[in-house]
Amino acid sequence: MQFLIRRIGFYLVAAFIAIILNFMIPRMMTGDPITALFARFQGRLDPNAIEALRETFGLVDAPLHEQFFTYLGSLFQGNLGISLTAFPAPVTEVIGTGLWWTLRLAGIATIISFFLGTLLGVFAAWRRGRFADTVILPTLSFIGAFPYFWVAMLCVYGLAFKFGWFPLSHAYDLSLPVDWGSGPFLWSVIYHAALPTLTIVVTGIGGWMLAMRNNMIGVLSEDYIVMAQAKGLSDRRVMLTYAARNAILPSVTGFAMSLGFAIGGALLTEIVFSYPGVGFWLLSAVNARDYPLMQGIFMIITMAVLLANFLADVVYVLLDPRAR
Repeated sequence: MQFLIRRIGFYLVAAFIAIILNFMIPRMMTGDPITALFARFQGRLDPNAIEALRETFGLVDAPLHEQFFTYLGSLFQGNLGISLTAFPAPVTEVIGTGLWWTLRLAGIATIISFFLGTLLGVFAAWRRGRFADTVILPTLSFIGAFPYFWVAMLCVYGLAFKFGWFPLSHAYDLSLPVDWGSGPFLWSVIYHAALPTLTIVVTGIGGWMLAMRNNMIGVLSEDYIVMAQAKGLSDRRVMLTYAARNAILPSVTGFAMSLGFAIGGALLTEIVFSYPGVGFWLLSAVNARDYPLMQGIFMIITMAVLLANFLADVVYVLLDPRAR
């Protein structure tokens, strides 16, 4: 319990520092988002509205500490500002729309690749020199050496464009109404997510498998494994309960960080497939100098990583009695 209390204190301090940096960095950048917005509308905005827009976006000439406390108050109220890219939609609405698509794509793909890679790594270490260790591991490691966006482009060209087995872009068939209770719409969502999910899983699974295999080999030489086998315990129990449970500990933190960063979206994969996730919106925000949206997305990613690492600490305590 004391360990978790210390970790909570650490993450609260880290979160506060992240909020300060998130406030300061956009204000240190060159350029003016209001001027960029005014230029985009090409004279359709009243010049007298510029000051009102500056007030709306918090770009006032007040002292920096006053701006920070105003920003902090808005943050605790859930107000992240107005997006320039999707003006006049609020940032929370834009992020909320992209976040669900990202969780369905990058989140599920990360979970699948971690669990499959970990399980294959356990079998590769337990049966060294067999098929999983000599064929599957080198093949997946070779594929994982390629950037996932490159694999994504190959899949788009081969499986989507050349053979037409999968759609080329978008998260669902745009001719269908958005209705999550509709069977055709749900099937369209799954069908459109299948290929980008496959590319993320295929390129990520080799790293998890290799890491788990190496951890397992180190654990299998421990005395308590020899003792468990000498007691006549079944191979399955020794492999999963004694060896895998301890070997997975170093991978838990890595998985938590991957899951946290997945909130930011598989940026390049979402671009290749025109998938409307957080990563796709982040690219749009950068191109449009949409500081409020960039600020909001960076904040969401930071908090997601901190939360994921805290959950990893909790899991670590549950798995490892020494931490308790």
